[in-house]
Amino acid sequence: MDCIFCKIIKGEIPSKKVYEDENVLAFHDINPRAKTHIVVIPKEHIESAAAIDAQNACAAANVFTAIPKIARELGLENYRIINNCGEGAGQTVFHIHFHLLGGDLRDF
Repeated sequence: MDCIFCKIIKGEIPSKKVYEDENVLAFHDINPRAKTHIVVIPKEHIESAAAIDAQNACAAANVFTAIPKIARELGLENYRIINNCGEGAGQTVFHIHFHLLGGDLRDF
């Protein structure tokens, strides 16, 4: 598999990690769109939100359990969570991921 996020999880590609547990990894986006821009991914490879099913739904739940912890650690009181599902919606890496954006987002 040639998934860049799987390579980051394995440590084959460096990242600026902000959070990691047994199920989730979060790191700074290399092309930030906000003052704080973190990519949050499950360690289990799931292609997109459209591929969530009964067998892997816990991977997505783990991400949403981690996001408030990450936000607190970063001092974010207000934030936005974005997921692009499919190429036509802007998904460029086909490993489900969520963008955690913080800072002044009123003009975003």
